[in-house]
Amino acid sequence: MTVLDSGTAPILTDDPFGTEVLNDPAPFHQRLRDAGRIAYLPQYDLFAMGRYADVHAALTDWQTFQSAAGVGLSNFRTEKPWRPPSLLLEADPPHHDAPRHVLEEILNPRRLRSLRDQWFADAETLVDELLDRTELDGAHDIADVFPLRVFPDALGLRPDGRENLLPYGDHAFNAFGPANELVHKGLARIGDVSAWIGAQCEREALAEVGFGADIWAAADRGDITHAMAPLIVRSLLTAGVDTTVHGLSSVLHAFAEQPDQWERLRAQPSLARVAFDEAVRLESPVQTFFRTTTCDVDVDGVVVPDGHKVLLVLASANRDPRRWTDPDRFDLSRDPSGHVGFGMGIHQCVGQHVARLEAEAVLTAMARRIERIELAGTAVRHHNNTLRGWRSVPLRITPA
Repeated sequence: MTVLDSGTAPILTDDPFGTEVLNDPAPFHQRLRDAGRIAYLPQYDLFAMGRYADVHAALTDWQTFQSAAGVGLSNFRTEKPWRPPSLLLEADPPHHDAPRHVLEEILNPRRLRSLRDQWFADAETLVDELLDRTELDGAHDIADVFPLRVFPDALGLRPDGRENLLPYGDHAFNAFGPANELVHKGLARIGDVSAWIGAQCEREALAEVGFGADIWAAADRGDITHAMAPLIVRSLLTAGVDTTVHGLSSVLHAFAEQPDQWERLRAQPSLARVAFDEAVRLESPVQTFFRTTTCDVDVDGVVVPDGHKVLLVLASANRDPRRWTDPDRFDLSRDPSGHVGFGMGIHQCVGQHVARLEAEAVLTAMARRIERIELAGTAVRHHNNTLRGWRSVPLRITPA
């Protein structure tokens, strides 16, 4: 029996990893939501969900929609992954439980308070540097700079080699999609970059104080095995920078396009975290993740066979008008909590509190000292099979 014999799924010919969709995914997302609760994409022999309720339900039902077979197009049941799978992103209970618990303890909001003053001071220093200029690039000069300034320090990385972090993360997220030109462009460097990343995960490469040292201490206590420790550090190096970078570039672009919302933030800086979450909802730095069915699953009369890939389109769910009023608008009066930009359920991003603190520090410092930000040119998209953000956001700033 072929996949198409197993139900009456609407068929969409869109390529979610093609240039047209990566440039402007909204039309595809609209077609996906309008098609029904689930659709079939024959180009990749997979099913896709784009409505909020269905994406949310699949993310929280790890027993039926597993991550252990890979959260990319590759099916680990039948294909060998290009690197050892993540113990968090690409594992399910019980194997997922101990690594997740360790990181939840290390990255919880209470523990992060110790970093708050330093990160806010670092943000003020960054704004000092920005105020010497009237025009800058929000992607290169802010979104790329701040996470690479504070997060590796908190992790305990040495200063040299940090330029490898963004290329590694970019390739890792590209590899969740098909082996297209976006993946091929990273192949030449990925061997050397992966070797550097792997070396930084070892105990001797890390500072005595930091997230990395805390992970190795958990291994010493027996909370995880010593073999797990470097893989958990690698998870932070993979997902701890790129997603925050793209979230920051998205919120800066949104403010430049909607000056009334910037004025609102300046009047009420406590909205900084709301602004970041609203940008994550609107732009979804992580656009998609895959799951694999553990049994035959009936979705509104469409049977998804056991062991089949399902594309969960987080970005479509985050703009589903069934869930959000005026979903295409960046609006600080909205409560964006409940968005699936950080995932949902047991695999929800364990580092989301870190990203929010970084964004809060930057936006608070900017709102206090910059009266206006506006686009000074045409913003250019960064293309990635999984991530969405900006390669360049030319900005003109007016000091307060």
